[in-house]
Amino acid sequence: MNYETTMTGTLDGGVLAERENTSRRRVIIALIVVAILVAIGAAYYFMGGSGAAAPAGDEKNSQAQTVTVVAPGRDTVVRAINATGTLAARREIPVGVVGEGGQVTRVFVDAGDWVQRGQVLISVDRSVQVQQAAALEAQIGVARADLLLAQNELDRALQLVERGFISKADVDRKTATRDAARARVNVANAQLGETRARNARLDIRAPVSGYVLERNVETGQTVSAGSGILFRLAQDGQMELQAQLSENDLALVTEGVPASVTPVGTDRVFNGTIWQVAPMINTQNRQGIARISLPFDKALRPGGFASVEIKAGSMSAPVLPESAVQTGREGSFVYIVGKDNKVKQRPVKVGDTTANGLIIASGLDGTERVVLYAGGFLNPDETINPKLLKKQ
Repeated sequence: MNYETTMTGTLDGGVLAERENTSRRRVIIALIVVAILVAIGAAYYFMGGSGAAAPAGDEKNSQAQTVTVVAPGRDTVVRAINATGTLAARREIPVGVVGEGGQVTRVFVDAGDWVQRGQVLISVDRSVQVQQAAALEAQIGVARADLLLAQNELDRALQLVERGFISKADVDRKTATRDAARARVNVANAQLGETRARNARLDIRAPVSGYVLERNVETGQTVSAGSGILFRLAQDGQMELQAQLSENDLALVTEGVPASVTPVGTDRVFNGTIWQVAPMINTQNRQGIARISLPFDKALRPGGFASVEIKAGSMSAPVLPESAVQTGREGSFVYIVGKDNKVKQRPVKVGDTTANGLIIASGLDGTERVVLYAGGFLNPDETINPKLLKKQ
């Protein structure tokens, strides 16, 4: 029994020792493998995977994120100014009562009609004025009869003075009587002419040829000099758009510059040209008016609203996609990449929008490498791996 007990204890101790040795060998092997892997990783990291030491700059770039950049260059783009304004008649002519007025007997035209210069628009009752003119015509007849009588008496007196029957003084008096009668005839003629002119002014006539925009009178209405505007005419039917432009835009346009006008409520585009640029700026909104002449069309209704695109010439400037332009508290900016592959923030002034992107009015000369995407995830002075995208 003692022998068996001793043998069993010896076997159990050997098994335990063997297990401990096996565990130690496994731990040592695992440590060796980990050390080898660490050494290989360190060698690849420091040697750049080629067995030679890599420069410090390449080490940094290998850790930096790759970012797409573009060199925009400079494009020739058409400078377009977009604005809004009000449609109006280029020359709006108000028509009112010129004479003493009276009761309207007939209205000959309505809004939307075309009229010629001198055409009668409304007729005013003139029954009293006609009688006054008739009375003046009768006075002219009386004055002419007096003149004829005075002239005959003067002629007889001139024949008798030669024979000594009438003195020279009598001839002078008859001459004065004849001259006075002639003057009364002239006065009567002038009075009749004045009356006829006043009667003619009872008819309201078109001062110019054009298109009737507005009518404010009806048959039977009593009109006078204080009745206000009875008609509004667009001279020759010419229209215009009074476009509101900022000071900067107003400085870019001149007379003769083409423009495209689109009235609200229609997709039709009307071509016109700037015929006048406002010499003054409104002190309240800091804007001025560019007046754009337009041909007549019934779709152009004065008082309506319209948008306009003005072709203000061409310019050479960088053009960037919208993804490259960021907006901050101080305005628009882009990220540019320097020679050390570090990004810098560059403020820019954005101009108009074209089919190819945003026009950069100032801040870039076109030779810079500009971050195209992911600008919102970068920080100033951050090192990146720039990937240059060739501009199409």
